[in-house]
Amino acid sequence: MSSLFLIEFTGSADPAALLKQLSEQATANDAEFIEAQVTADSSRIFAILEAPNGAAAGDAAAGLDAEASEPAEVRLVGADLETIKAARPEAGYLVEWDIPAHIDMDTYLTRKAEKTPLYDEVPEVSFLRTYVREDMAKCLCFYDAPDSDAVVHAREVVSTPVDRLHVLGRISV
Repeated sequence: MSSLFLIEFTGSADPAALLKQLSEQATANDAEFIEAQVTADSSRIFAILEAPNGAAAGDAAAGLDAEASEPAEVRLVGADLETIKAARPEAGYLVEWDIPAHIDMDTYLTRKAEKTPLYDEVPEVSFLRTYVREDMAKCLCFYDAPDSDAVVHAREVVSTPVDRLHVLGRISV
């Protein structure tokens, strides 16, 4: 049984080359590169791998020309993994939310299900998907929107804070 893992990279001089290498090393380590989103200034890369365990995901990121976080197991919410694998859809914005300690996974998922329909009140913003860390440290929410103000407004409509908002760039692997 495989799980999804988030690895965050900083300090890469060439994000496209790093992601190509990550994809190759994932395959060599019994893992699969699912997707990555790169901030517009290329300072951070958020990569998702499917792997049998955190060690395999970590091995896929080992030795790359960037600082890598420890793999964090995540759960995909709001999208189908097979669709993500097939399309590798890009997003325009990424919101990081540091989840408060009193919220557990069941509470998070219940709240997400209740609040997601409210996005219909902000038709210019498309909520695409979320990766929530299994340790509940934070979640990453991906959006398409005309600008960052629209994303902030959408988050206000669903009563969910924005701890960090990133404009994403376009990098193909």
